[in-house]
Amino acid sequence: MEKRTELYRGKAKTVFTTDDPERLILHFRNDTSAFDGEKVEQLERKGMINNKFNNFIMAKLEAAGVATQIDRVLSDTDTLVKRLDMIPVECVVRNFAAGSLVRRLGVEEGKELTPPTFELFLKNDALHDPMINESHAVAFGWASAEQLGTMKQLTFKVNDVLKQLFADAGMLLVDFKLEFGVDADGNIVLGDEFSPDGCRLWDKETRKKLDKDRFRQGLGGVVEAYEEVAQRLGVQL
Repeated sequence: MEKRTELYRGKAKTVFTTDDPERLILHFRNDTSAFDGEKVEQLERKGMINNKFNNFIMAKLEAAGVATQIDRVLSDTDTLVKRLDMIPVECVVRNFAAGSLVRRLGVEEGKELTPPTFELFLKNDALHDPMINESHAVAFGWASAEQLGTMKQLTFKVNDVLKQLFADAGMLLVDFKLEFGVDADGNIVLGDEFSPDGCRLWDKETRKKLDKDRFRQGLGGVVEAYEEVAQRLGVQL
């Protein structure tokens, strides 16, 4: 399967068309960005790590009954995926308070949230991905009420699976975002990626940050942290 034309270029991935109209190629780049692209760096090996990490996680979710767009790995940085009509709404689950939740509500970082919170954000870089609610999504035609219900159910299922997976490897799944799309049969399918770029992971004992916050906060050792997470889970790099 060969790349044809560039369909979309995101902050850290490029999507290419292929000779099969129902398949796309996700190319994971070494680009690392924060603050809506204001801070950008090239981190060697990051694209490879995220590609392999994403495939590992998606395989675990598939085994648990969550449909994903993954088809197969093509190379260290490329993955063949099913074409989806992506829904421009991000689903975010928070198990512990961190990031924007702390800034918005003035709560203490690290507070365990029982039950976990669920939030929706509009995927729009120009507007800085604003927080929205279900009424907004339906009224503006971004998603139907039925689609949102399925997305919420699947997001909590992913949380149940991955919280345990990371806990068994000595880590806390603090929060994460998911994106969904609609396949040719009208089914809601998990798309995009799951990597340390789009979630927060802390060491269970020390609360050392093992995700992109190391880049956002200038802590250093970003790639090393991603590699540590992968190794703890048993991802073959």
